[in-house]
Amino acid sequence: MRRFWSIRFRRARIAILAIAALPCLATDVAVLKNGFSIRHERREVVGDVTRLYVNAEGSSYVDVPTAEIEHFEEAPALPAPADRTSASGTESSVNIRSAISPPSGFPGRPQTTIADVVNQASGRYRLDPDLVNSVIKAESGFNVRAVSPKGAQGLMQLMPGTASKLGVPNVFDPQANVEGGTKYLRELLERYDFDLIKALAAYNAGPQRVEQFGGVPPYYETRAYVARVVRDFNKKKVAQKAKSAANTAKAASASKKSAASATKMGDTPSGKRAQVAKPAGD
Repeated sequence: MRRFWSIRFRRARIAILAIAALPCLATDVAVLKNGFSIRHERREVVGDVTRLYVNAEGSSYVDVPTAEIEHFEEAPALPAPADRTSASGTESSVNIRSAISPPSGFPGRPQTTIADVVNQASGRYRLDPDLVNSVIKAESGFNVRAVSPKGAQGLMQLMPGTASKLGVPNVFDPQANVEGGTKYLRELLERYDFDLIKALAAYNAGPQRVEQFGGVPPYYETRAYVARVVRDFNKKKVAQKAKSAANTAKAASASKKSAASATKMGDTPSGKRAQVAKPAGD
């Protein structure tokens, strides 16, 4: 009888462990010890980390050390979706705290947008913010928690080794990620004498590949990536020129109307026509 219950206990223990290893399929929030929380669709334990899938398809996930997770709680209902597209056609106005938010009971943090982060980093490294935005769009589509099959992470898709060299401790921190990615892009531009095509190719495939082939490597992914960034960047510049030309034409038209109106009124402040003074003695 004792042996029978011992066998049953071992089987029950195995079943419990098996259930614990299965991924959780509920929409929950992982509350971390550092005060932040991560909303996720499902999760599973992989070694000493807990993999949090932040979308239903499972294509984007975050690996968090299990020891850093305080607890899990039911996710609150999300507010109605707002327009995530800015006037320039990018999602750079998305609030970067939407994916990492303080749990209830903690004071709210100042609202910071990706556009703010990009502008700050671009100014620091003397790059056109439109170029940085085009790189982010091609790399991650402005997904703060994007993870590529090769292991690149975050907005500017930094590989772990590259992030470490750039001094980025947390690639999922939008500000740190954009800071590191912008710095790296500036270094590549300087390395290739500001040849944008080579710099972008090196950003995607690595400098060693660019030097091996003396330019853009013959990889479809890299060539498509370079073309995508350049096309988006040029599109922004064309739109800006068109807008500037339209504003100039509008200002010129307004100036002409003002001049015509002034001429019609006699060019006098009072609106009366100027009288020609008669010569003395007439």
